[in-house]
Amino acid sequence: MTARSRVQQAALLMGAVFLLVGILGFIPGVTTDYDSLKFAEHDSTAKLLGVFQVSVLHNIVHLLFGVAGVLMSRAASTARTYLIGGGVIYLVLWLYGLIIDHDSSANFVPVNNADNWLHLVLGLVMIALGVALTRRSRTDTR
Repeated sequence: MTARSRVQQAALLMGAVFLLVGILGFIPGVTTDYDSLKFAEHDSTAKLLGVFQVSVLHNIVHLLFGVAGVLMSRAASTARTYLIGGGVIYLVLWLYGLIIDHDSSANFVPVNNADNWLHLVLGLVMIALGVALTRRSRTDTR
């Protein structure tokens, strides 16, 4: 077994966090108004930690992102792809959440304002990790 690089460790950590969040989204008490949890509708009023609006689909997306992170952490190149690509996806989701009417059928994931700002932070952090942890240091060869 070889040691993981820092980018692989970051991808593994992000994957584990997404898996945990996906699981917690299905636990009553951790998810408030659990009885209102819908598959994929804007009127799912269930909230993870009482803050982040979730649905079954939203939780499944977190689980899939988690599995992808764990699997892609096996190699530095795929870990980097996971972090940067996942970050871009979260930035797109942030923009989508800003543009749509949260009370319309377009909000099928669903997301609320807390989700939107978390998506912005996740997107920026994931991209920053993917870039910073794979940047090669320049050495002076004079």
